[in-house]
Amino acid sequence: MPEITRLSGGCDWIDLDFVERERTPRSAMKLGIQLHVAGLSLSNTISILDKLGVTRSRKAVHDWVQKADLQLDGGANPEQVAVDESVIRINDQQYWLYAAVDPSTNHFLHIRLFSTYTTAVTEIFLRELREKHDVDDTLFLVDDADWLQTALQRHGLDFRYERHGNRNSVERIFREIKRRTSSFSNCFSHVDPSTAETWLHTFAVWHNATN
Repeated sequence: MPEITRLSGGCDWIDLDFVERERTPRSAMKLGIQLHVAGLSLSNTISILDKLGVTRSRKAVHDWVQKADLQLDGGANPEQVAVDESVIRINDQQYWLYAAVDPSTNHFLHIRLFSTYTTAVTEIFLRELREKHDVDDTLFLVDDADWLQTALQRHGLDFRYERHGNRNSVERIFREIKRRTSSFSNCFSHVDPSTAETWLHTFAVWHNATN
């Protein structure tokens, strides 16, 4: 799996401030989070940890990811931003993952999970993006989704319809997310949307740190 080849970048991107007890070595906790987000199932992750002398349950690794609650950094000033949304299935229901990506770095700038896609929801996403980054003079690269273009117009943001070119960056990242979330049938089963969104935020932080 290509994601696993990116495990050599270290674990400095993982913040363990949530840890109150030292029951598990921090290095093992970081490795467990990294392995799972990079592409291993929870079962395979705990198997590797067990070989290293750290015996923990699938739930423990799941809880590490959730409690770390990693978030993307702010303060970027990109020249262009590719924006799109894609369907994510949670417990056999559809949710829409919105993502903004800097095509010059292929880094996530902001992601959010919503239960629908509308102009109002898109405006929420854009407002949060503007609060995190300096994008008022940025050119947004979009597809032909009416709700996205309308929301950008309402915010007074410049945009350009683009099917290929730099907008391909967000499409590639969405494919990577879909490949990862569909690798194991239980990835987003028996969880609520907020739990899935926390995992997706962790994935985005890992993606930025390893690209």
